[in-house]
Amino acid sequence: MPGALSHHRILDLSRVLAGPWCTQTLADLGAEVIKVEKPGSGDDTRAWGPPWLKDAEGRDSGESAYFLSCNRGKKSVAIDIAHAEGQRLVRELARRCDIVVENFKVGGLARYGLDWDSLRALNPRLVYCSITGFGQDGPYAARAGYDFIIQGMGGLMSVTGERDGVPGGGPQKVGVAVADLFTGLYAAVAILAALSQRERSGEGQRIDLSLLDAQVAMLANQNMNYLLSGEPPARLGNAHPNIVPYQVFATADGHLILAVGNDAQFARFCQLAGCDGLAADPRFATNRGRVAHRDELVALLEPLLRGRGTRAWVEALETAGVPCGPINRLDEVFADPQVRHRGMLQEMDHPAAGRVPLVASPIRLSATPLEAGLPPPLLGEHTRLVLRDWLGLADAELERLHASGAIGAPT
Repeated sequence: MPGALSHHRILDLSRVLAGPWCTQTLADLGAEVIKVEKPGSGDDTRAWGPPWLKDAEGRDSGESAYFLSCNRGKKSVAIDIAHAEGQRLVRELARRCDIVVENFKVGGLARYGLDWDSLRALNPRLVYCSITGFGQDGPYAARAGYDFIIQGMGGLMSVTGERDGVPGGGPQKVGVAVADLFTGLYAAVAILAALSQRERSGEGQRIDLSLLDAQVAMLANQNMNYLLSGEPPARLGNAHPNIVPYQVFATADGHLILAVGNDAQFARFCQLAGCDGLAADPRFATNRGRVAHRDELVALLEPLLRGRGTRAWVEALETAGVPCGPINRLDEVFADPQVRHRGMLQEMDHPAAGRVPLVASPIRLSATPLEAGLPPPLLGEHTRLVLRDWLGLADAELERLHASGAIGAPT
């Protein structure tokens, strides 16, 4: 069957990560996504290497791993929106779209006639999603927003990293740009909601997504820990603020994540580890007590867990029904039998490099299963195709537009 969103067209004016992550998610679900890029350079992330995709001869192709990570399933059209005829082309594309996604600074597209008010006048059914660092209003609205800065401003780094005063202590960012990724996923959810509303009203609407808003929202239980207690949560390294033991422990040959979620699991762990007395100890019998006596308990558990290797612990604890796991490197992740079974590694044909590895969408739908679509596009790869099919432009007109600088070189 066609993809769940195969009846929708998306004009993607975004670049870097939050917007492209949103539109890649929608492309995975079957939407036709047209990515508008600046001729000659394209999305900034095309230059964010190494590493680069290798061609058939093992040479760098110029396609960065970063760009490949968030632009699967899209068609690239090279149009200069600073050129008057480029603006006209984008407006005509928007007239034929259901959704526009953009992440320019507040007001940045108004001078090109590509802002919400201008495009809504052409297409009242348009769902127009704007992604910025700080939103369309407020004292910070004019600022540029970057994931790293947002992780700091939005509180994530205040609860990430080892405690002050211990080796390696201090704030840390997460190893991937999660503020961008959170926002991209929220944007996809908001777009689907707006499309649902449009079915009833017949009209589109504007969506205002902010990286800072998304980052604050995603602090979840840590937000509520503060709001109910009045005490800002501290960094706990790999420990959990509300559950003990729920952290990383050193083993005889590596590390183990022990994630005891309730008192029964703790009792089973203690029986397996040969420390039944801890489960009966009033200090540790309940999670409330274990949180209150965190340091005492951890000090008792550390030498016990060093007594076996990680694999031995995982096998024994899994059998006993105690949640645990190893800390895998990415080579181990993609070799993991569950990850392989679920098909998270996929290969696609790429025009610059033959078969290339990509990461599949995690979404599983029973009636409209996701299928491999287009690989991440070359810059301007589909310019002629889209302008011919969508706007009916003849070859002579395409050549004229290229000569004028409004579009990139035909491919």
